[in-house]
Amino acid sequence: MSKSKTKRKTLAEQIRQAIIDSGITQYRIAKDTGISQPLLTRFVNGDRGISLDTADKLIEYLGLELRECR
Repeated sequence: MSKSKTKRKTLAEQIRQAIIDSGITQYRIAKDTGISQPLLTRFVNGDRGISLDTADKLIEYLGLELRECR
């Protein structure tokens, strides 16, 4: 018997999706958060990761909630 497992999205994937779903331009997000626009664009495109500090800024800006999963 095989159980169907739901693949959890990584934190980076969730932040990327929230940026896309927000409808806010990357320019506006970068300007409002102080994150460089080229860095943000490369992150959203999946070309690079981000630091925890940058992730924290994006999480706060986008109104996301970080919670522990088990």
